[in-house]
Amino acid sequence: MKELEYPFQAEYILKKRKSIKKSLLGQEGQRRISKRIAVLGGSTTHDLKEMLELFLLNAGIEPVFYESEYNQYWQDVMFDNPELTAFGPDIIFIHTSSRNIKDFPVIRDSEEEIAELVEKVYAPFEQMWNKIADVYQCPVIQNNFEPPYYRLLGNADFAEPHGRLNFINRLNEKFAAYARAHKNFFINDINYMASCYGVQKWADPFYWHMYKYACSVQAIPELAYNLANIIKSVYGKNQKAFVLDLDNTLWGGVVGDDGADNIEIGQETSMGQLYSEFQEYLKAHKELGILLTIDSKNDEENALAGLNRPDSVLKPEDFLVIKANWANKDQNIMEIAQELNIGTDSLVFVDDNPAERHIVESQIPDVKVPEVEDVVKFITTIDRAGYFEVTSLSADDLQRNEMYKANVERRKQEAGYTNYADYLLSLDMDAQIKPFEPVYMARIAQLTNKSNQFNLTTKRCSQTEIEGFANDPSYITLYGKLKDKFGDNGVVSVVFGHKDAEDGALFHIDLWLMSCRVLKRDMESAMMDELVSRCREKGICRLMGYYYPTAKNGMVKDFYDLQGFTKISEDAEGNTEWEFVIPEQYEKKNKVIRVNDSN
Repeated sequence: MKELEYPFQAEYILKKRKSIKKSLLGQEGQRRISKRIAVLGGSTTHDLKEMLELFLLNAGIEPVFYESEYNQYWQDVMFDNPELTAFGPDIIFIHTSSRNIKDFPVIRDSEEEIAELVEKVYAPFEQMWNKIADVYQCPVIQNNFEPPYYRLLGNADFAEPHGRLNFINRLNEKFAAYARAHKNFFINDINYMASCYGVQKWADPFYWHMYKYACSVQAIPELAYNLANIIKSVYGKNQKAFVLDLDNTLWGGVVGDDGADNIEIGQETSMGQLYSEFQEYLKAHKELGILLTIDSKNDEENALAGLNRPDSVLKPEDFLVIKANWANKDQNIMEIAQELNIGTDSLVFVDDNPAERHIVESQIPDVKVPEVEDVVKFITTIDRAGYFEVTSLSADDLQRNEMYKANVERRKQEAGYTNYADYLLSLDMDAQIKPFEPVYMARIAQLTNKSNQFNLTTKRCSQTEIEGFANDPSYITLYGKLKDKFGDNGVVSVVFGHKDAEDGALFHIDLWLMSCRVLKRDMESAMMDELVSRCREKGICRLMGYYYPTAKNGMVKDFYDLQGFTKISEDAEGNTEWEFVIPEQYEKKNKVIRVNDSN
């Protein structure tokens, strides 16, 4: 819903919240994942919860909320509130602010006393976070602290140990250190949010003393939107790729009319500097693993001439796909998604032309289309939209561009073979299939939340849950890595399940997924062979598989049939159950992949 995309009108959302929610819930064909979110507040949280619900619904997440009593956030956790325990949160958000700091340094305190005070204020938070990790074993989102809305010491408040700003900064650094050390702990950076919004407007004391709001009512949608970006990232709702226009988007001017020598880019003019800064911003995203592509109405020769200018930050090799032609842009976008083998909902289309944006939004509604018209605001608009919010950063993420480039080379090689089996053998594939290991936990959790097409049950898991399965002796867990002569695909497949509590010879497959990067490469057969081997080691002779249809996973409807399972039930919604009895003489299905170090 466009009203909920950045930059949104906060007052409109606050006023129309009920009708917006009704419209969101009434959207036909919209499938959402349901998540239980506990909001533990050091201030009034009702309006924040309502705003958060809207942004999450718009992102494909249907939240169910537990809301603590006013300022009972610490007690709810530390004294085992039975309501919170029964709620069983998937994620806990702790909404505290500088208003919840009761002890600040006074001018007579020594530096040693101030250091002790920092520890005194910080300690209850760490106690609470550790208790959540032990008892609830779910991700935690914790606000840091916004700056004080006044500075008693003026500019010295920043550097002087007695200053409130200095004290808050020291606490924020301790929060950051905890986040760096704990993978399922995330900071909701209200320090940055308040600074962007304007601290005096954000922390208007009227709203605290009248309603016990930690920020002004007008700022609540901004706060909720920022929080929603973290939650949707935790559950794999991020985008993966930019689709970029060229003229008046990556540079000033029209390269076909002005010529490559006359477009505005580089350090010679202020406008050229703005476009260069935007290209640097995009280049930095590429380093994070975000894919870059081009969709431009241009002759390819002119497009490449613009990118090959010596002062262009981005070069042709930075882009996985370049569509510089006169086809409709929505058509090009569909082809880009197909060539990259990702969903159109993974794409962010950036074009200064409002007519082109409108066409793409109309024809492909799930593509993200930021309102960018003035290059001065390009970065701010895209950055604050949170399309690529980072809650985990794996080695596979950093290598994503190289992996996709290798896939392009594989497709070229495939075109040269008439026999597909010969093509697979030519790839010289080597797999590593093992039980879940700590080094890959973040990537495994990421895959469970991002993989939609080759995903039998679309079960979404946090890293904490993945770690729990790995440590549970009743579970069998497997990840698969795949290499070939073109490069390392990283962790591309995940299977896990559990032994039946009553029948120890029966195994239930809870999740089976695979990255679309390695479709039709026989990796699923290699995973099946290893799963059978692990089951035999545990005395298991029967496997139960489950397929739950979604709008995107129709490609694996018959997956279990192809693996030799027998369908034993199907309901009206297409949910199916499958059984596989392991034969005494099991013949391995994988014929083309070498599986190394699998024991």
